[in-house]
Amino acid sequence: MMADLAQVVVDVPTMQTNQPYTYLIPDRLVEIAQAGMRVIVPFGSGHREVQGFIVGKSPQTEYDGELKPISAVMDLNPVVNSELLQLSHWMAETTYAFWITCLYTMLPNLLKAKSQRMVRIIDELSESDQMALFGNQDELDFSKVQHDPETVHKLSQLQRDKKIEFVYQVNDRARVKTVTAIKASLSFEQYEDELQGIAKNAKAQHQLILYLQTLGDQVVALKEAQATTGLSSATFNLGQSRGWLTKVQQEVYRDPFLQISVAQKQTLTLNSEQKVAVDTIDQAIEQSIAQTFLLQGVTGSGKTEVYLRVIQTALDQGKTALMLVPEISLTPQIVGRVRSRFGDQVAVLHSGLSNGERYDEWRRISRGVAKVVVGTRSAIFAPLENIGVIIMDEEHEGSYKQDESPRYHAREVAKWRSDFHHAPLVLGSATPSLESRARAEAGLYQRLVLSKRANQQALPPIEIVDMRPEVQKKGETNFSQRLLSALHARLERHEQSVLLLNRRGFSSFVMCRDCGYVLKCPNCDISLTLHMDSHSMKCHYCGHEESIPNRCPQCQSRRISYYGTGTEKVTAELGELLPNARIIRMDVDTTRRKGMHQKLLDRFGNHEADILLGTQMIAKGLDYPNVTLVGVLNADTGLDLPDFRAAERSFDLLTQVSGRAGRANKAGQVIIQTFNPDNYVIQLVKEHDYERFFATEMNLRKLAAYPPYYYTVRIMGSHPDEKEVAKAMFEIRQQLDQVTDSRTIFLGPTPRAIARLKNCYYYQIIIKYRLDQKLHSLLSQIMHEAQSKYSRDLQISIDPDPQYFI
Repeated sequence: MMADLAQVVVDVPTMQTNQPYTYLIPDRLVEIAQAGMRVIVPFGSGHREVQGFIVGKSPQTEYDGELKPISAVMDLNPVVNSELLQLSHWMAETTYAFWITCLYTMLPNLLKAKSQRMVRIIDELSESDQMALFGNQDELDFSKVQHDPETVHKLSQLQRDKKIEFVYQVNDRARVKTVTAIKASLSFEQYEDELQGIAKNAKAQHQLILYLQTLGDQVVALKEAQATTGLSSATFNLGQSRGWLTKVQQEVYRDPFLQISVAQKQTLTLNSEQKVAVDTIDQAIEQSIAQTFLLQGVTGSGKTEVYLRVIQTALDQGKTALMLVPEISLTPQIVGRVRSRFGDQVAVLHSGLSNGERYDEWRRISRGVAKVVVGTRSAIFAPLENIGVIIMDEEHEGSYKQDESPRYHAREVAKWRSDFHHAPLVLGSATPSLESRARAEAGLYQRLVLSKRANQQALPPIEIVDMRPEVQKKGETNFSQRLLSALHARLERHEQSVLLLNRRGFSSFVMCRDCGYVLKCPNCDISLTLHMDSHSMKCHYCGHEESIPNRCPQCQSRRISYYGTGTEKVTAELGELLPNARIIRMDVDTTRRKGMHQKLLDRFGNHEADILLGTQMIAKGLDYPNVTLVGVLNADTGLDLPDFRAAERSFDLLTQVSGRAGRANKAGQVIIQTFNPDNYVIQLVKEHDYERFFATEMNLRKLAAYPPYYYTVRIMGSHPDEKEVAKAMFEIRQQLDQVTDSRTIFLGPTPRAIARLKNCYYYQIIIKYRLDQKLHSLLSQIMHEAQSKYSRDLQISIDPDPQYFI
């Protein structure tokens, strides 16, 4: 038989596959069905209906067997364009994920399965179409007509004629946002006739008609019309009842920028190093070359200005630009600067947006309204066309790697899109990841160096304070005498200070001094953290919460004490030591509510506080001219973790936070408190010597066979019963041993460092390899077989290039 066929990746949770199924495209859908659309198809012997994506079409093929037809289309146009379709397939292959998961990852939440799909009238329809399709309504629930071929065909025609649009909403909460607007119903001459019939003293009606005569074909928001005329809503209601005006619903985009203060435009003069960087990247944009540049610039060297210049070049070439920042706390300041240059062409995408805001931004991008996208990791999937440059700021950050399936690294996806669009990729950092720096050394990336601060100021001097004698003198304390004196001096000079503490909460854990019992989470192998604001003990992994005990649950002793330190506890201690200081605390707890990042930073920027105390989120990107002191309270946290990247992360963090001081014309100072002053990481941070750190760390990585000398993969298994997961992981290890290259190194299976989380036991196998022809296909086989081979409770995940081993 001759037929049009579609390749469909189906969404069957119990039995995922990356192999598309072939379906018949019925005649009624031949013109409508396209690759990138979501469809409903019958699946399995019971003909139950499931969702899927069309990933390809094959016209007029000879096929003898009987094919099931597609039941319905879920969209009137593709939700994933052809580039992202290809990218999703590549991601599924390289990250050991299911294709359907990769496709859903690229869409905003509103376009995922549970959204309601509505068809809305945006221009006048013929009377017959209006009544046949919509009745007296102005919108229609598409799911109620998607199986009716004639209706779908008609709607598709109307969409092509721009009479209707397709929108998505969830439980009516996050529908497209609309405002009431008005448009004139009569011609200029008809209004003249109406004026004759109005009493002379009906001044408001006179004024309304004169205003409507000025509108022509314009549609104006009712609020705006009221503000312009000064007339009441009652006058407009009267105008509607007399047929002078028509009220319509006008779509407005939700504005995620309302909270973001936009700095004034200022064109800065580039120094010679910045100019070389801009000219080199501009050349690649103009010649459409997919070159990767490593922009290595000390903190405060003006990397952002380089980014803004090259974005401008891309726009001048008629292209678009994509800029990634590692975390949501950095977006307000960066977005403020990008918007000050490029205005309404900028869209922002990050997890702090509501579903509705994210959907609106996504549509502005896919419709080509927004030409510049700024966002966190998932913004790498922004549906931009004709990309001219991709920028990753702070490219070394671990938050660019996704923790759950698909476990992609935004840098690798950025490289794929850079190749696809023949556009340069700019990786910016003061402390590049060892992988990127090594690739630059090997000539795979082109390294551009900004060695001086843009304001000509020297990098701030770093002083190391040994906390061992301090604790012997004063007992347990978070503040050395040296740091306290420096804080005092800043208060007197009305300058600001930033203090970094690498932990949130009040105190690390609660321990009994008699029997040594530590209060642990009942679901996870981890101690509970004390939170004084909510008077509770919390698990930062599964969310378990319980009240603070007065007695030891094990020996009933009352000698139960708090150990360790946290942001809450330090704030309290600081309040006692410096009672006049105004302190802002910034951590996951104080920034949980929407917009709190920006509110707290604005308050600090407006000098409503003297000291900003926070966790890692304050270490990067903050640029305040009045900050002259940075203090690191506990540089040792994270240094001795059982993870090969621990030293690199500590070096990055300490360098980044040090760079917050002295960014304007006031000199800065950095004080780092530590119990390990001789550690090579601390010493090299003090010297601002990234290059020596790179050389030292590369030697250690080579000796231990870790990246960038080896590739790594982590296989993780979890199950509520420890025996079950251990047995499965030993079976997988045997499978690996039989096939892989003899030079490939295996570690494990072993219990993970935190062996139990959320009532599940975790075991892992670490694989280190250089060239292993058979490994990739074997790992793909293990992933697919796991669904049928093991019980439903046993989860197997494969993580290429894991950022953490604990």
